[in-house]
Amino acid sequence: MTSTLAVVTGAGSGIGRAIAHGLAEEGRLVACLDINRDGAAETVAAIEAQGGQARAFYVDIADTESVAAVSREVQDQCGSPWVLVNNAGWNQIQPFLQTSSDFWKKILDINLLGTVAMSFHFANQMVEQGNGGRIVNISSDSGRVGSSGESVYSGAKGGVIGFTKGLARELIRHKITSNCVSPGPTNTPLMQTAPPKLAEALNRAIPARRLAEPADIMQAVRFFASESNGYITGQTLSVSGGLTMA
Repeated sequence: MTSTLAVVTGAGSGIGRAIAHGLAEEGRLVACLDINRDGAAETVAAIEAQGGQARAFYVDIADTESVAAVSREVQDQCGSPWVLVNNAGWNQIQPFLQTSSDFWKKILDINLLGTVAMSFHFANQMVEQGNGGRIVNISSDSGRVGSSGESVYSGAKGGVIGFTKGLARELIRHKITSNCVSPGPTNTPLMQTAPPKLAEALNRAIPARRLAEPADIMQAVRFFASESNGYITGQTLSVSGGLTMA
């Protein structure tokens, strides 16, 4: 058990909420960051109801000034993090030839550059703190193998994987590891808005015969965030029930 601080983006729902709960269960104080203030507050309330410690913070990770501001706010209220989980993301499935430059920019700003900005500010805090740390970035298996209707998203998530590896090489000298979890199709609020036939088709295609649950992703994050895993860095772990084995 540990009382070190964990920062989780996109903690207001879905995978991020599960990750926040999982880290709180290990005794960590969890800073729950989200653009959805109410969602972050609900996550904090649920963690505290189970005896954990958490605080809610607003951030728009697509806005570099917002990221810089929340990094200062978290440090002032909670101290510097030992764990950073870059989970927040956004996507909209549509054929590439029907997309626009505004859409491309939104996808890249949220899914890639948001992770870069968060890592810049909080990794600097980790280095200054001098106690090492863990960075876990949530990519997607679409970033490893591609996905129809998600070409720009696939590119952004592939970028997250490459960024994670570069960061791993630079930060391991400070005893900070950088690893990537790549979920396959997951039962999140976004997936629940998809046509039922899509979920049925995925259930047939996945060898495990079910979608991942947010808790499945959380377990992989806890593995990389463990204090005993100081020699594992620059790695990408798919959590897809056997759907992808690239």
